[in-house]
Amino acid sequence: MTMRETLAAAGYINLGEIYENLPAVKLVELALSRGEGCLSSTGALAVETGKYTGRSPEDRFVVKDETTADTVDWGKINKPFDPEAFAALRSRQKAYLEGKDVFVFEGYVGADPNYRIPVRVINEYAWQNLFIHHLLRRPTAEELVDFKPEVTLVCTPGFKAIPELDKTNSEAFIILNFTSKEILIGAAAYAGEMKKSCFSYMNYMMPERGVCPMHCSANIGEDGSTALFFGLSGTGKTTLSADPNRQLIGDDEHGWSPEGIFNFEGGCYAKAIKLSEEGEPQIWNAIKFGSVIENVVMNEDRVADYDDDSITENIRTGYPVDYIPGAVLSGQGGHPKAIIFLTADAFGVLPPISRLDRNQASYYYLSGYTSKLAGTERGITEPQATFSAGFGAPFLPRAVGEYADLLRANLQEYGTEVYMLNTGWTGGPYGVGSRMKLAYTRAMVTAILNGSLADVEYETDEIFGLSIPTTCPEVPAEVLNPRNTWEDKAAYDETAKKLAALFVENFKGYHGVDADILAAGPKQKQ
Repeated sequence: MTMRETLAAAGYINLGEIYENLPAVKLVELALSRGEGCLSSTGALAVETGKYTGRSPEDRFVVKDETTADTVDWGKINKPFDPEAFAALRSRQKAYLEGKDVFVFEGYVGADPNYRIPVRVINEYAWQNLFIHHLLRRPTAEELVDFKPEVTLVCTPGFKAIPELDKTNSEAFIILNFTSKEILIGAAAYAGEMKKSCFSYMNYMMPERGVCPMHCSANIGEDGSTALFFGLSGTGKTTLSADPNRQLIGDDEHGWSPEGIFNFEGGCYAKAIKLSEEGEPQIWNAIKFGSVIENVVMNEDRVADYDDDSITENIRTGYPVDYIPGAVLSGQGGHPKAIIFLTADAFGVLPPISRLDRNQASYYYLSGYTSKLAGTERGITEPQATFSAGFGAPFLPRAVGEYADLLRANLQEYGTEVYMLNTGWTGGPYGVGSRMKLAYTRAMVTAILNGSLADVEYETDEIFGLSIPTTCPEVPAEVLNPRNTWEDKAAYDETAKKLAALFVENFKGYHGVDADILAAGPKQKQ
């Protein structure tokens, strides 16, 4: 069947022009001709997403039915949606598209052919189709001939829900239906909603197939050693994985199967606030023709100002992974030699580097800690702890314990080492201390991966119980123990106790956790 016949059979009738699996250059041309954006001085397509400049978690739902009633972790993150309301909203969305041009992309979530999921994406905007063309895995011409999608994602930013009629929270909606295998997005133009919805779909499907899905970046060295970087937004996950001395597998979403690591994506979606060529050359140079930049301010010469957050602090750029020199285009690697948890601790009390045992790895994985900075959000006047289980709770439909068990089993099976790096503050909290130098953090990563830390002495932090190396190549020894960097030692002790208490309080929300994992957390000394 033709694509028009295929879509009509699915209920998408009387459509305007159907643009099917177009190459990036044609999507850029169409986006420009339709007034969806403009070219920056480097040739990237610059767009604005309007009201929604980031994810809208209050508008995200999962259809609750016989399939999901006992398999989804229901709560504030995975909010239930009625199947009948979903069907009605889907019908209204289809009616909205009548007479409108649509852009269709067909590709895969997942680089490993044994586990990948074929997906069809239907977009209202050419620029969003360009984005998803980069962020998902692009099939070969031969694979497209008999392409059969498992899941269909429909994104219509121009269609607004009516909450009283559609049972949504607002005009915007992001709804996953694991039974009908559909994802519906409306009103919100922020492209990250599409990406993260595909990630959430994989996170639900993979555990049943023996794959541990992970919100992490991955790269590989010349010796074939794979490293994973877990971390919430702003912790350096994308920056540290884009290492000129290593090959990038992927910057955000991966699976760990019995065969090894595989990327879920075909591209990168990097945060670009305060981006500089000196600080992050690989990302800087990837912003060229074919790339997409969201919500960046440009001057009259169309030069992007990545320091200007007047539209949003969440400036983003999306580009194919092959824009990164030496990237692993297969998207696959072996079992990881090391896993690195990243946190931007604005309290300034966590060590810049610490080694975790298996129980500590489970504890800090379940905690998923970083912190918000004073002044970044209205009402925040001092650092605030942020915990996101699995370093990606908003995208984990199942109970986080299922993912933690998979990770722990893999660590045991393959002997992977786990470290935690604090890319945040040293010498005091935000506003007093200073941000950890990127050069030091990169040196710590190098030391982990080349084995330099295997034979050095370690000391144990009295409050957090973490093992801290006393020496690390290319890093001043006095930086390694955070207490030593504070002029006011008593202030350090009080701040450390405060953060430890926040960890303990957060962990009270987890039930059925093994006693040895509970004991691996911070100690609340008086």
